[in-house]
Formats: sequence, C-alpha cells, structure tokens
Amino acid sequence: MGKVLVNDQLIERTEAVIDIEDRGYQFGDGVYEVIRVYDGDAFTAEEHLDRFLQSAEKIKMEMPYDKQQMLDFIDLLIKENHLHDGSIYMQVTRGATSRNHIFPGSDIKPVLTAYTKEVERPKEKLENGVKAMVADDIRWLRCDIKSLNLLPNVLAKQEAMEQGCYEAILHRDGTVTEGSSSNAYVVKDGKVMTHPATNLILNGITRQVILQLCQANQIPVTEEAFQLEDLKTADEIFISSTTSEVMPVVQLDGQSIGDGKPGPLTKKLQTLFQEKIEAVKTQKM
Repeated sequence: MGKVLVNDQLIERTEAVIDIEDRGYQFGDGVYEVIRVYDGDAFTAEEHLDRFLQSAEKIKMEMPYDKQQMLDFIDLLIKENHLHDGSIYMQVTRGATSRNHIFPGSDIKPVLTAYTKEVERPKEKLENGVKAMVADDIRWLRCDIKSLNLLPNVLAKQEAMEQGCYEAILHRDGTVTEGSSSNAYVVKDGKVMTHPATNLILNGITRQVILQLCQANQIPVTEEAFQLEDLKTADEIFISSTTSEVMPVVQLDGQSIGDGKPGPLTKKLQTLFQEKIEAVKTQKM
C-alpha cells in the first residue's frame, strides 16, 4: 500500500492514525490539493502548493510547514513509493480537539497528511471525448477555496455517473460556472471562453496552464461568464482538471456537440498541453 505522510513522518499506511475529533473529519475544516505525477515528476507542484497555502490563509489556518518543506515531502513520497505515473493527495486540517464550532487555541496544531496513488492517463477518453450533463450549482459561495467540503460536488458527480456521464457541468441561474471536479470551457467561432476566476469557481492549475498556452499560441481566449445557451450552441466544449487534463466533451444532455467528435481547437490544446509536460520534464533534467 506504500508509505504515507502524517505531519513530517513517513510511515506505512496501515500505521496511520487520525483522531476521531479531527476537525477535518467533523467539520470539513481543512483544505487539500491533488498534484499530478508524470514519469516520476510532480507537474506544476509549486503552483499547486501556492494555491494550497492561499486556501489555508483564506480559512484563517496557519500551515504547519512551508512551501519548500512540502516540496521535499512530495519528492520523498514519489521516491519512497516508486511512483511513475499517478497523483499525490495532500490535505491539512485545523487539528484535533474537543468538538466546538469555534477555532481551537494556538496549542492545537494543524495536521498534514499526504499519500500517492497510481493513476493512468485517460488516453481513450482524451482521444474520443466524454459525455456530460448540466446540473444546478448548489455549492457554497467560496468555491475559490479548495476546501474539504465537497458534498455538493459528490452529489453532482454521482448523478452524472448514474446518467452515464463523465461530468456534471454546473450553472447558477443559467450562468455556467464549472464542472463538479473540473473547469469548463466553450469554443465558439475559434474563441475559447471560460468563467472568470472569482469566488464562484476554483482557479484550476490546469486551467491556468491552458490560459497561458492560449495566450502564447495566439488562440483567442476570454475569461467571462457565459450562459447555458452558449454551452448548448458551442462549436466545442472541453473541461480540464489535474487528472482529466484537456478533456473533450462530445455530448451534453444527450445532444452531440458539433459533429460529436473532439473539435480541432480542443485537440490543438491537448497537443500543446502534452508539449508543456515534456518541456517541464526537460527543464528539470
């Protein structure tokens, strides 16, 4: 099962113990990150950790370790577990104390945990595209915080699975926000459009890479809110996340998008994203 990290100790997973009054367990009082590993290299790890620290700051929680220490933890996990292709899950909670809504005192320290998971790239889905459905966005109003409070996301993802879909694309009163575990994009007349990075969405690291790739390759892109009608009449739709990368959506609520195949601009972004992965690995060699 491999080694896991509990605070600064690397131990066997079977030995890992978390207190039943940990605030992450009882209140969802914590934040997390998922970092992709390609060929033994943590892709955009620094960007993920920057967001990790920002999420903790937004919920008024002091991280128990700094960025460099956590980078070292990531490297150690990859090496100890011989991780080639997969992901690293990291979370920090406010700690364990007698159950009380009010924050504990300074004597209670946050708890960091992390582990690795082998994950194959979804090559078939990336090549052929996936189905999605539309659902109401019933989440709280601080989606910019990558918090442990994911029950609305879980419910939306479960509904998508039951409908034979890969993802649920969410909207608030007709304004499309993002997916249950991804950012969402439409392509119309050669232009990419995605919701701006406000409190209503998580500013995905893969999203940030995609925007950079668009700007560097003269692909028109705009961060502005769009409506369900724009989604339904788009030339192309794609979603993105750490594990889904640039994922084409070829069917929405049972209706084909475009010709029902991944569109040319989506495929171009997939190629550019793959080149980015290779370029980052080359820089670190």
